Amino acid sequence: MKYFLFFFIFLFLSHNNSSVSAQSSYVLPYPAVMPGSMWYKVDLIQEILEKYWYFGNFSQFSYYINLSDKYLIEAKVLFEYKQYLLGINALKKSDSYYPEAFEHLQKAKDEGKNITKKRSMLEYAALKHIEVLKKMKNETPSEVIWTPEKELPTYILLHDALDSSMRIREKI
Repeated sequence: MKYFLFFFIFLFLSHNNSSVSAQSSYVLPYPAVMPGSMWYKVDLIQEILEKYWYFGNFSQFSYYINLSDKYLIEAKVLFEYKQYLLGINALKKSDSYYPEAFEHLQKAKDEGKNITKKRSMLEYAALKHIEVLKKMKNETPSEVIWTPEKELPTYILLHDALDSSMRIREKI
């Protein structure tokens, strides 16, 4: 009887009915070096140097989509810590790099290269970015007055910036 009971408890605990659904299977990177770290400026210099390391439209596409991902995650983490001014700056960088990735993909297409896989990767990235941006919008106030020490306050329209970021991804 004891084994019979143990067997049913084991079956009950091992059976899992929960499911996780996501809009995109695209995986975003782990947050990189964040502003405020002594390594942040080194990371920015490395980023500039890497731009010249990647040549060719497919490599440039990968470079820019990776930077867009990196800065989106940086913005997300900064928003979570209520560092809205730094977060908006990171979001603007992500927004500028995303169209660059698309532009290099179009150049590759114009050269007669098969862009099918890269195009689907860009679409998956857009879905994941929009998913993250919507979550960020739900977790942040619509507007903030950012008042740093010894500087003038800055009025930040967070939801407008997030909506603009979503439109950039939807357009492409």
